[in-house]
Amino acid sequence: MKNLKNDLGPFRQRVRKALIIFSFVLLPVTFAYISCPIITEGASKGVMTGGLIVFILLFISSLFLGRLWCGWLCPAGGLQEIYNQFNDKTIDNKKLKLLKYAVFLSLFIPFVSAIYHAEGLRTIDFFYYTDHGISIARQGSYIIFFAQIFFITILAMLAGRRGFCHYFCPIAVILITGRRIRNLFRWPALHLSVDRDLCKDCKLCSRGCPMGLNVSNMVQRMNMEDADCILCCVCVDICPEKAMGHDFIYEKNS
Repeated sequence: MKNLKNDLGPFRQRVRKALIIFSFVLLPVTFAYISCPIITEGASKGVMTGGLIVFILLFISSLFLGRLWCGWLCPAGGLQEIYNQFNDKTIDNKKLKLLKYAVFLSLFIPFVSAIYHAEGLRTIDFFYYTDHGISIARQGSYIIFFAQIFFITILAMLAGRRGFCHYFCPIAVILITGRRIRNLFRWPALHLSVDRDLCKDCKLCSRGCPMGLNVSNMVQRMNMEDADCILCCVCVDICPEKAMGHDFIYEKNS
C-alpha cells in the first residue's frame, strides 16, 4: 500500500490538539469510564462497568491502531500537552519507565481478585458510578477526579513531556501489550513508515515529538516501531522533506 503523504499537516495537528484537549475538558463527565479503582469496585460486586468495557475496546483497538488513543483522544494526554508549555523536557529514563508496569500489576491483581471473590461478572452497568452517565455528578466522586488530576499534574510538571504516560499510566500498558501482539503476528495495522533517502537529518521530528522520542534515530535505523509512539503524526507533519508517512500494510523496516 502506498504511503499516505500528507499535505495538510498543520491542519491535522490543529484537529488532533483540539480533540485531545476537548477530551480533557470532558474529563469531569467521563473519568468514571477510565478509572481503575471504579472498575475494580464494580468487579467486586459482580458488575461489568462502562470503564471495563472501554478498556476492552481500547485493547482491541490497539491490535490495529496501536496507541492512537493516547495521541488523539486521551484526556490525560490533553492535559499533559498543555503542561508541555511549562516543562518540555525530554524523558529518557528506561528504568523508571518500567514503573508503569508495576502500577498496572498493582491494579490488575486486585481486579482479578475482585472478580474471583464476586464469583464472576454477572451484570453489565455501563453507567456504573455515574449520575445519568455524568461522572462528576455522583456524590463523592470529586475525590477520584481530583486525585487523577493531581497525579497527572505532578508527573507532567516534574518529569517532562508526557511524564504520566511514561511512568504511571496503566492504560499505556494495555495498549503497548496489544501493539506487541500485533507486531508478533504482523497483521495489517496503522504504523509509521519512512523513506530514509529523503531524510536530511534535521532532527525536527525528534524536537517535535510529544513523547520525546528520538525519531531521527528511528529514521536512520529505518525502524519506526517504538512502544512509546502514540501515532500522533507530529513527526510526519513537521518533516519538511515528507520523509515519513503512515500505512496499514506491514513492510520490512517500515
